[in-house]
Amino acid sequence: MEKTFTFKAVQKVIGLEEIPSTQILARSLSATETEGTLILACHQTQAVGRNNTPFYAGEGGVYFTLILNPQTGADKLTFAMCNAISDVITNVLELKTKITKEGDICVYDKSARAWKKCAGVLAEQAGNGRWLLGAGIYVNNRLPVSVRRNAISLKSVLGSETSKELFLDEVLNNFWKEYAFL
Repeated sequence: MEKTFTFKAVQKVIGLEEIPSTQILARSLSATETEGTLILACHQTQAVGRNNTPFYAGEGGVYFTLILNPQTGADKLTFAMCNAISDVITNVLELKTKITKEGDICVYDKSARAWKKCAGVLAEQAGNGRWLLGAGIYVNNRLPVSVRRNAISLKSVLGSETSKELFLDEVLNNFWKEYAFL
């Protein structure tokens, strides 16, 4: 018997210029919005990562949360999104990446001779079988000095800007393929 896989897609986009946090808004909308709702922001003023640690989310990055109704939990969701982001950075932008067990994507910074975080993924349960899958990716950011110690934008590594729209489109296409197998 052949097994078929249904590819999901973004059903609705809520795009905002500036917001405290896409994850906070998604949490408040998760009971009423459909699976595949994407909350997208250009800038977040109160973004937090794992363990409620502040996450710099200034202009130039790609920040979003997806409302999902998966058949799996946080670890597999996090890994699927990390894989999707890493694949785009590796295969499209041709940069070396590695995924940490915590859910960060790192690129190699030749000038510092170190791996630095360029993206983070956070999955959290919202109730009623719903999950929130958030991601923050430093694409064209000018990171503050305090953040640059451990993080880097893709623009800094590449030396030029990347289309945030095309980048996000590729990430989401990759994610839905991963999600179909969860």
